[in-house]
Amino acid sequence: GFALGARGLRVGLLDVDICGPSLPQMLGLRGQSVHRAASGWSPVYVNHPDDAAAADVELGVMSVGFMTPSDDAALIWRGPRKNGLIRQFLTDVDWGELDYLLVDTPPGTSDEHISLVQLLGATLGPHDGAIVVSTPQEVALLDVRKELSFCAKTQLRVLGVVENMSGLAVPLRSLTLRDADGADATGPALALLAERCPELLELSAHVDVFPAARGGAEAMAASFGVPFLGRVPIEPALTRACEAGRRSLPGSPDVVRPIADRILASTEMEREAEEAAASMMDGSL
Repeated sequence: GFALGARGLRVGLLDVDICGPSLPQMLGLRGQSVHRAASGWSPVYVNHPDDAAAADVELGVMSVGFMTPSDDAALIWRGPRKNGLIRQFLTDVDWGELDYLLVDTPPGTSDEHISLVQLLGATLGPHDGAIVVSTPQEVALLDVRKELSFCAKTQLRVLGVVENMSGLAVPLRSLTLRDADGADATGPALALLAERCPELLELSAHVDVFPAARGGAEAMAASFGVPFLGRVPIEPALTRACEAGRRSLPGSPDVVRPIADRILASTEMEREAEEAAASMMDGSL
């Protein structure tokens, strides 16, 4: 959402993870509530004037997390009640004019996904669809293949697959080093490196936390004939930003933006091709 909003696009973010809404925390919106106006529910807008990365982003958010009596309150709901709330989110929220509506769903192919396909199916355009996210290991890919199969059976276009938590890269200077007894040896070790081999301090340590089974998410995407959008590594700075409810931390890499850029480039190319084809048809008539 931030990556699209940073381009000046008007973005709505709908959280339909009814039993585990996390977007209010990740976007710094805990404690906010939804207000009802004559035109419907008003989304909560991200407004962090002290966060330069988010200051000019127009991002409206709707989540059941704004409606619970406390952050720790469990919603013990069966399918019909979930479906009713999702229908309200889709019909009663006054988003205004949007360029993009992003819908965050829980993992799986259950009530939330079926409701979305049934309620939105007739309104989806040729550039709308699902972005499927998976970690690289087989335990995750087993479930995500079912999600791709769900999209095929319901004729929901897959815009692409993203491999999340694709390795951990940490600058050497940021590592905590311990000796054989578990004691912190970071200071002496870094001092020795600075003295003997300072160029090593410019390197990063990379660890494949999750083994990429049979080629990981990229191979899975190829087997289903859908685009692979790229990899997002485990980025400690991004985790701290989510915990703090901020878009990013100063000096941290924007590991998500390249994915958003690829999605936008793909849809823009499709639109340009359609416009060119329409123009040629008009010229031939």
